[in-house]
Amino acid sequence: MVGRPRSFDRDAALAAAVELFWRSGYEATSIAMLTSAMGITPPSLYAAFGDKRRLFEEASAAYFARTCEGLTRAVELPTAREAVVRMLHDTARAHTDVATPPGCLMLTEPLLDGQREVLRRLVRDRLDRGVEEGDLPASVATDQLAAFLVAVMRGMSGCARDGGTAEDLAGIADTAMAAWPAT
Repeated sequence: MVGRPRSFDRDAALAAAVELFWRSGYEATSIAMLTSAMGITPPSLYAAFGDKRRLFEEASAAYFARTCEGLTRAVELPTAREAVVRMLHDTARAHTDVATPPGCLMLTEPLLDGQREVLRRLVRDRLDRGVEEGDLPASVATDQLAAFLVAVMRGMSGCARDGGTAEDLAGIADTAMAAWPAT
């Protein structure tokens, strides 16, 4: 027996779920809030996505994939410093984009520590490459510097959620770069 075809756009519903989780966080988001935002009934949500946790996992994975596209472009820049400057300034712009909720779902949602760890490793790997290529001193503790940069981005996200402007966040990025190791 073939089930009834879906009467909603799954991608649009998923995008609505991403935005709601981003604005409210996983814990504060109810099924009623999700179905209202997604324009679907609870049975449709469960049929299409399983349950709230699986919907969150799919939504946050889609969000993370989009986030990583920009990070990948940044880490491909010629020097580690250029890569980090781009990453921080892109973060300032993205966290304050009026077309999206303020801040960053990945950097603020407690359940996404695995994604933050992937981010930290991506940054550390770019810093390691900077050491190998000579644009960072060999004495740099790349793991600590990567952890610092992720902490800066998490702070930028919190600042944006609290009403910080793009200029405020760019100032944070510039101040963080003042801690950049001398070559």
